[in-house]
Amino acid sequence: MTQTYVAQSPVTDPGAFAWWVAELPGDVASLRRASSQLVFHYWADGEFAANGIPPERGREVDTRYVDDILGILHDRSAAPLSEPRSPSERFVGCCRDFAALFVSFARAHGIPARSRVGFSGYFVDGWWLDHVVAEVWDDEQHRWRLVEAQVPADYRDVVTGDVLPVMDVPRDRFLTGGLAWRAARAGRLDPERFVVNPQLEEAALRSWSYLAHNLVLDLAALGRREMILWDEYGVLTGPLRDTDLQVLDELAAGTSDDVDSDLVGSWLHIDPFRVPEQLTSYSPRSGPRQVTLRPGLAS
Repeated sequence: MTQTYVAQSPVTDPGAFAWWVAELPGDVASLRRASSQLVFHYWADGEFAANGIPPERGREVDTRYVDDILGILHDRSAAPLSEPRSPSERFVGCCRDFAALFVSFARAHGIPARSRVGFSGYFVDGWWLDHVVAEVWDDEQHRWRLVEAQVPADYRDVVTGDVLPVMDVPRDRFLTGGLAWRAARAGRLDPERFVVNPQLEEAALRSWSYLAHNLVLDLAALGRREMILWDEYGVLTGPLRDTDLQVLDELAAGTSDDVDSDLVGSWLHIDPFRVPEQLTSYSPRSGPRQVTLRPGLAS
């Protein structure tokens, strides 16, 4: 099953920049370090002007494919990907892009890796924030390890005060979509504390709507379809019904612990979770737009 996640997806394939990725050191720590310094987070890393970034570059957050991201980076600096970059030389993106780059780098070096969509508890005390991390297969320990591809190695968890183990994030500090859904449904965690950002009041960006959103996008990532966080399709396009809750419960149970890749494939072929060839992406920068996906992404 792990070999499934060595192969690049249509999203993570570095394409014409495979040579650039091949120059990176092949160990997980080095690949994580490289990915963490290639992206300027479009709202968490400060003001654009203060970092020498023109405002129009905010539209880069809608870039879907790693080869396109690498093309933007290469146009700004052809230096090795392992070298530190100024903010103005980075790609303007979000957590999804840090993870997608890391997964691409790991797969290129023969390391099984995948993105996981869920919620982090280490950014804002009392809240679970929409977030994407990576997983790598640890062959010695025979388990998947969560790898935080965005923050620096000395980042401190705002709740515990401890340095976050970025190479092996504890499963109670980042909850995958399935684990978050099950914890909220069981009453162990308050669904109202799961948000994109505590300051955003839109109903679609918090509570059950967004718990469902990240559960479905985590399924897509497990199926090697690394979506943009504002994509909507299938069950995500309307209000949740009682029948939706039941099927989401079943999905969460099947993607929380030991994930069966055959089961993932089966889930991706039922209508509520099927990735279509065309979907609506609700960009935080340019608003809703229709997107046609590259071949191989639809399920």
